[in-house]
Amino acid sequence: MREPNGAPQNPMRAAQANMRPEAVRRFYSQAEVREAHGGHALALDGRQARTPGRNPLAHTNRPLMLAVAAEWERQRDTIDPAEMPLTRLLNSAIDGVARTMADTRAEIVRYAGSDLLCYRAEEPDALVVRQAYGYDPVLRWVADELGARFAVTSGLIHIAQPSEALAAVAAALEAYDDPAALAALSVMTTLSGSALLALAVARGFLSAEAAWRVAHIDEDFEIERWGVDSEALARREARWREFEAAATVAALLRKV
Repeated sequence: MREPNGAPQNPMRAAQANMRPEAVRRFYSQAEVREAHGGHALALDGRQARTPGRNPLAHTNRPLMLAVAAEWERQRDTIDPAEMPLTRLLNSAIDGVARTMADTRAEIVRYAGSDLLCYRAEEPDALVVRQAYGYDPVLRWVADELGARFAVTSGLIHIAQPSEALAAVAAALEAYDDPAALAALSVMTTLSGSALLALAVARGFLSAEAAWRVAHIDEDFEIERWGVDSEALARREARWREFEAAATVAALLRKV
């Protein structure tokens, strides 16, 4: 499958497209986690739950599956996938990312090639200062932690990043051999526009809240000047729930 522009289809979007978009009636009384498939599986009234791709909804990490089960328990008369971000992410990991690990890593590296943190405003001075305050510590951490030194530019003209920096990011991504962990990185990257912020959260340098604030420095600056758009705010809140869920998965699966 390919995107309308001819590019290979994003595995996360491909899997999410198979999910039922509308709320459906709750058909079970109890959601629980049981030992199965060499790990921990979601069971609804004792029956194995499955992903939209008909794979077992299961993982080796029990705390993750308990959090997934809690999402199902919180549903009332209807089941609304929009209110189940952990389930959505795990479905996407199992049905999509597990089959396209290399492609998913490559997509994250492509984001790093035009990372949000590397493009700065030329004015006004207040925004320039805020970006430096938010972006520079992450770039320093990337340099120290990954050995990747990224070039920074002012304005929107694309700047090619050093091949050594992108290779360092690619090498860091090889450590993520769990589809759920890699899916979490992919979600955080696409929602923030920054592979470097996603890695900073996944590796524990930034909290999800801190990374989200950094990713929205420009937007928050505009809100202060022009006010809040209620529809845009609602969309941002929905994206935050997805980002927070991805950060939760990354924290649960972080290798000590």
